[in-house]
Amino acid sequence: MEENKKSIKKELFEFVKLLVFWFLIFMVLTKFVVNPVQVFGNSMYPTLKDQERGFSSIISTHFEIHRKDIVVVKAKDSSHEHWVKRVIGMPNETIECKNDVIYINGEPLNQDFLDEEYVNEQKSIYGYFTEDFGPVTLKEDEYFLMGDNRPHSTDSRRVGVFHKSEMTSVGIFIYFPFQEWGIK
Repeated sequence: MEENKKSIKKELFEFVKLLVFWFLIFMVLTKFVVNPVQVFGNSMYPTLKDQERGFSSIISTHFEIHRKDIVVVKAKDSSHEHWVKRVIGMPNETIECKNDVIYINGEPLNQDFLDEEYVNEQKSIYGYFTEDFGPVTLKEDEYFLMGDNRPHSTDSRRVGVFHKSEMTSVGIFIYFPFQEWGIK
């Protein structure tokens, strides 16, 4: 009986050690490697859907940000802690939209990341997908971010530009729901 108690204590101690080990691994990963992300709202629909969960790379923010990257940024309002948006305008560029076409330095932007069927559906409802704006000239370290669901996104068109320091992570790997599994 005494030996049985020692065995149970030993197993419990080993279990607690294992829990602490995995907790520390999780903390290190989420502090220095990946940022857990949950999508709130439909501003990135249909690319990302409300309530999807995933991970976003913290390491990537220490490297170059590219046009069309999906980034997680500190929110510019009090509704959520972070927003998920797409990089459209880069530093030192001029961006504007006329008649549903986004221009970067006067050249039309290829928006191959948008779902054409969804864009056409929204155009039939609103008469446009991306309302006219600009021109907006970005300074050094200014990025123009937009949601993929333009009629339903609060982004740089409304709240202004973002700085790299406001970006907490880049890219999204969706793990839930399982049918959406993959890099976005």
